[in-house]
Amino acid sequence: MKEIATGSLYKMKATLGQGEDPVHYELPLDDNTYPLNPYLGKKIKLEWCEKIFDVYDGKEIKKSYAQGYSYKNFISLAQCDTCIVKPELCHYHKGTCREPEWGEKHCFIPHYIYLSVTSGLKVGITRETQVPTRWIDQGAVFALPILKVADRKTSGLIEIEIAKEMADKTNWRNMLKGNYPEVDLEETRDHLYETFGDLFDDADADDVEEEVLSIHYPILEVPEKFSSLSFDKKKIVEGTLLGIKGQYLILDSGVINIRKHNGYQVTFSVED
Repeated sequence: MKEIATGSLYKMKATLGQGEDPVHYELPLDDNTYPLNPYLGKKIKLEWCEKIFDVYDGKEIKKSYAQGYSYKNFISLAQCDTCIVKPELCHYHKGTCREPEWGEKHCFIPHYIYLSVTSGLKVGITRETQVPTRWIDQGAVFALPILKVADRKTSGLIEIEIAKEMADKTNWRNMLKGNYPEVDLEETRDHLYETFGDLFDDADADDVEEEVLSIHYPILEVPEKFSSLSFDKKKIVEGTLLGIKGQYLILDSGVINIRKHNGYQVTFSVED
């Protein structure tokens, strides 16, 4: 095996392909990135150096919380607060935001409510600046923004109402296998406009007129059965790279969620 680099892992960078071209993935290690698509069909190895570094301040930590933070930062940073996962619980108006300036910069900006197909039809929200990255990170094969609102809390309140009719979660195994039902996203959007029209009007939501985005991933094959790999259980993760989807590397030995291991220092090697 040829050693490429050693550094702290961060979530893979992804660039949408043109037309039917697949997403282009890069593996970040410290401040550098390394293309992954060229290694499809080849053996790769990620060896954990048994060190973890906080993704916020770079300090070495013994255990990672919320995908890369120390416990101190996990309980003190606004980006780790519960309202990031559940925007409807935003408490900025109460004067209790952990970091008001951070909240103003990240939460009080335009957000989209969207429909996507991952392991099935789901509804989700994302900052305007995260399109289409958010959809790629969750392994969506189709995505359609349907509404635009002024802030994160408003998008969250709309999402929980729509989620009463459809899922807002993804089954990661089915997502990786490409098991999903045929869904007409435009027809679903029109149904939601009719069903939740009053809610959308009250929230000053703007309709979004865009076409369905189709996303293709660099995948040679997906094993019928596979196990989830983790550095917490196995220091070395290696095997033939069969595909990349969402934030997962699909190997013939199993699959690993790179984002889950943010801050883990690893050595990346590839087949000579």
